[in-house]
Amino acid sequence: MIETNYRSGFLIKAILVGLVILILALAGQGFFLVGGPPDIHIKPAIPTIGNKTPVTIEIAEPRRGLVHARVELVQGNKAVTVIDKSYPSGSQFFLWDSKTEKDVLKTDVGRGIMPGLAGGDAIIRVTADRATTWLRHPKPAVEEVRLPVNFIPPVLQITSTQTYAAQGGCEAVTYRVGESAVRDGVRAGAWWFPGYPLPGGGKQDRFALFAVPYDMARLDVRLVVEDAAGNKAERGFIDQYFAKSFKSDDMGITDAFLNKVVPEIMAQTPDLTDRGNLLDNYVAINRELRQKNAERIKALAQKSKPEFLWNSPFFMMPNGKVMAGFADRRTYLYQGREIDRQTHLGFDLAVTKQAPIPAANSGIVVYAGYLGIYGNAVVIDHGYGLQSIYGHLSSVAVKEGQNVTRAEIIGKTGETGLAGGDHLHFCTLLQGLPVNPREWWDGHWILDRIAKKLGSAFPYESQ
Repeated sequence: MIETNYRSGFLIKAILVGLVILILALAGQGFFLVGGPPDIHIKPAIPTIGNKTPVTIEIAEPRRGLVHARVELVQGNKAVTVIDKSYPSGSQFFLWDSKTEKDVLKTDVGRGIMPGLAGGDAIIRVTADRATTWLRHPKPAVEEVRLPVNFIPPVLQITSTQTYAAQGGCEAVTYRVGESAVRDGVRAGAWWFPGYPLPGGGKQDRFALFAVPYDMARLDVRLVVEDAAGNKAERGFIDQYFAKSFKSDDMGITDAFLNKVVPEIMAQTPDLTDRGNLLDNYVAINRELRQKNAERIKALAQKSKPEFLWNSPFFMMPNGKVMAGFADRRTYLYQGREIDRQTHLGFDLAVTKQAPIPAANSGIVVYAGYLGIYGNAVVIDHGYGLQSIYGHLSSVAVKEGQNVTRAEIIGKTGETGLAGGDHLHFCTLLQGLPVNPREWWDGHWILDRIAKKLGSAFPYESQ
């Protein structure tokens, strides 16, 4: 009995001593255990600072975790904070608390951050604070990278002449860029038309097919070249511009038409929200789905091959009667009331019911299936961002990835999608932007505006 009491008392004392030791250890840790010096790595994308130099910063502190990080651009006595970020730090007492052990920060530094940035050198400075305790407040870790400042853009020299552009139409330009160039092309308003190496040309020789958007109210087209530091050179190069006045039409919408087109499109487009009645569904199709289809078409331009897949004029559907033209401005009326306004981007060509549809030119099929307002549709890539779309088909005779030749039959006309009767909706596209097909149907236009500028880079066969 005495031995049992002795053992129990000893166990209680041992537990109490252990608790005291644990409390003292935690207290000591709380008073003295600061965070380790954060590990900092500054990685500029290029060894210079320009208008916009990308920088990646890696920071890590596994013991107490990250507390705070600040990224600055410094020149002389001026410093601009680029990033200022705080983190929930780990507990002073419990090392197993949740904490941020590492982070990757991405930003740009340059004149866009510090408007007064001048030539010479500038410093990218990263300061990472260490976790403190009640008694200890260690200095933060600081790392710096000094880089030269350079605002000289790449060389840009236009080598082609006589650039005549029409609203809604296309053109070509050839040019030469400096060795520091990483991005070049033509900016037309919000649209970007990338440049490509000129086949058979020198290392820095480039060309771009570009378009003036059909809805551009004021000419805003520039040739652009940029280096990795964001230094940019721009030049205007259009010698003559032809503004266009497009036709306006009223489109009467009947209940019979709504009953014909709306259920089919709703059934084929399950992600389209049902508004509860035919008219509201039609307006959503004509407006919202039309925009989604345009975005899908623009995305298809990313599949374009960087090569010419054609070498002769585009083929117009034989005996096709033009029912509607490119960029016709339409006002939609229901029972005499305006319900919507949209632009018709293409040509409606009617022949006979279920007439065979020839491919406008050689290329690769990048889309074959149902496409919202276009119904059954085919999109053919002709290279360098140039594509053609065929809509409202009753049947499709090709599949994605298939090579087709000029005038090869790809399907039959129909009245799927937003079609009131059997016809073909046809349009040419450049980087996803609908452009006037009349130019591409015209062999003389292709010869003068494209082939002569590119020379041997484009083995064109006029017909």
